[in-house]
Amino acid sequence: MTDQRIAVVTGASSGIGAASARALAAEGFRVVCAARRTDRIEALAAEIGGEAIALDVTDADSVGALAARLDVVHVLVNNAGGAFGSEPVEQGDPEQWRAMYDVNVVGLMRVTQALLPALRASGEALILNIGSIAGRVTYENGGGYTAAKHGTRAVTETLRLELNGEPIRVSEVAPGMVRTDEFALVRFGGDRAAAEKVYEGVAEPLVAEDVAEAVRWIATLPAHVNIDELVIKPVAQAAPHKVHRV
Repeated sequence: MTDQRIAVVTGASSGIGAASARALAAEGFRVVCAARRTDRIEALAAEIGGEAIALDVTDADSVGALAARLDVVHVLVNNAGGAFGSEPVEQGDPEQWRAMYDVNVVGLMRVTQALLPALRASGEALILNIGSIAGRVTYENGGGYTAAKHGTRAVTETLRLELNGEPIRVSEVAPGMVRTDEFALVRFGGDRAAAEKVYEGVAEPLVAEDVAEAVRWIATLPAHVNIDELVIKPVAQAAPHKVHRV
């Protein structure tokens, strides 16, 4: 590592994570790109002058190996997450619900817990969790995901209370409809037609770079300024269930 400020971005192999890594690197951070798909993070790290470290946030050994390589961290972006399935509660798959909770809540806890010593060592740090408007409201066929993202929000708020008095800011960026290459496709089990229908008729959903700009802004604010939460939606989306389509 160098004397540069260090940012760790989980789930950096695509979408919001990759865009956030690029945005932070443009601000002078040395970015640790962490994700399971090593080919992607290695290419990204080479592009932005960062470092690629394989990471599965659901695996304690993998998280421990990441922490062992980092003595100081200034910014942690807990971006790794995901939605799996879109069935009503009555037909929900317990394994999918468990997987969503494991990555969006327990994984966030694992990484934060493991990197807190390095964050403290920086002297002034930021923990930024990528949540969702699904962590604020509920909607049909989203029970497992909304439950998990409500968990993300609860952990964020709890951390802010527990770390009060330390020079560690704790923020959440909660996007609404973001069109990325993979999010909806994963949620619908690879059904591209179903994934495309999510954005049907929406002229301008958010893109990953829009959320990354929020991440960049929060990360570059003065150390005494904490953005508790930032909800960001496209103009076409008034609520998860209220989207203007043409």
